[in-house]
Amino acid sequence: MKRKLQINLAAQSMFNDRGYSATSMRDLAKVVGIEPASLYNHYSSKEHILNAICFDMAEQFFEALNDLPKIESPSEELENSIRSHIDVITKNIDASRVFFLEWKHLNEPSLSEFKQMRKSYEAKFVSIIKRGIKLNEFHHIDPKVAVFTLLSSLNAIYDLYKPGRKFKTEVIADNICHILLSGISKIKNK
Repeated sequence: MKRKLQINLAAQSMFNDRGYSATSMRDLAKVVGIEPASLYNHYSSKEHILNAICFDMAEQFFEALNDLPKIESPSEELENSIRSHIDVITKNIDASRVFFLEWKHLNEPSLSEFKQMRKSYEAKFVSIIKRGIKLNEFHHIDPKVAVFTLLSSLNAIYDLYKPGRKFKTEVIADNICHILLSGISKIKNK
């Protein structure tokens, strides 16, 4: 495994377990098995590592959404989008928790860029809901409130999903899609 990836994975785990603020570069170096000064050959700072984790996760969310096939039905498109979001989270719980909980430690200009990426991602969901309302597949609800509710529910999955435990990704996705889509859809879901 490449050293930079090894550092990144160790940081994901430590930032998840201890939090960003409570993890030092010295702690990371010890876990990776190198001298603290050697970390700086790969990352200029602890924040640089946090940036890498947060922006990599943001890219994964965008790629998953953008890779979905185009679908006429907003209900089906929303369901596929929900499933892709869940899939990204469950593929890397440590990085997901860091992404959702530690991004606030980013400094400018990274913080503004991160917030803009988040708004762009949310806008994709808002667009689906607006189209669903227009096509009379969804109730007349505030799309931004719906997306906030939806993503808040999805983003907490890292607390429910534990690899190798009772809840499998597909079971979680099936249940969440049923709960969320039945709450806003006028048409019958599967």
